[in-house]
Amino acid sequence: MSEVKVRHVLGLSGGRDSAALAVFMRQHHPEIELEYFFTDTGKELPEVYEYLVSLEGFLGKPIQRLNPDRTFDFWLTQYKSFLPSPKTRWCTRQLKIRPFEQWLRPDLEAGVTIVSYVAIRGDEDYREGYASTHPNLSVRLPFREEGIDKEGVIEILEASGVGLPNYYRWRSRSGCTFCFFQQKIEWVRLMDEHPEAFEEAKAYEKNAVEHGSPFTWSQGESLDALSRPERIAQIREDHERRVARLRERQPINPLRAEPEPLDIDVVYGSSKVCLACHK
Repeated sequence: MSEVKVRHVLGLSGGRDSAALAVFMRQHHPEIELEYFFTDTGKELPEVYEYLVSLEGFLGKPIQRLNPDRTFDFWLTQYKSFLPSPKTRWCTRQLKIRPFEQWLRPDLEAGVTIVSYVAIRGDEDYREGYASTHPNLSVRLPFREEGIDKEGVIEILEASGVGLPNYYRWRSRSGCTFCFFQQKIEWVRLMDEHPEAFEEAKAYEKNAVEHGSPFTWSQGESLDALSRPERIAQIREDHERRVARLRERQPINPLRAEPEPLDIDVVYGSSKVCLACHK
């Protein structure tokens, strides 16, 4: 009887958790021949691409880029210019999950067993991860198995020298420049960091509204309204008040000269993400 072939794959989003999982697997399970992949929508933050190059240097092997066979603009036309939204995540389905499934399908149909490693942490509920619909494809959650939480993830990245992605100084997650899960302060900061990307998002939104789309990128507010000077000032002030309130309740860590950084999701109490994009 011939031995069943097994492939081990680990998807990288350009985010903190999946990067830490790649580092963890290399350090603790070098016997597993992992294939690393990144599904590129073509609309990612520039910092994401820079971080992937840095990560390749640590891993000592390339991260395969899976490019969808259709662009964001193609799918936007197919969806009648309606923007994706938290309730209608066609961008994740068509630009992230679909290329992943197409990449694996030939081997799955040939009887190859595939194990996909996903960076769900020990302090997270497993609610929105990729659910396999093929009997030859299984999902493993090493951080859940080992009880590794957010602090553990940061420690892995800092100890390895890989560090955090540069965009964490102004944004809470990776993904497309116009991700609808961004908080309003992140839209303001996108305008500061990458004004051309902000203007592109505004153009997509204007086109969508003209075609009858019920969605704007930021819930209940157009980017045109959000980018007015008085509104920007209001958003910044609101954010600073939120941070100040949390700082008052934050315990002091005697081992750190500076206060622990606050994730934007912690500040706003949000935990909804597309795991295919943001882990």
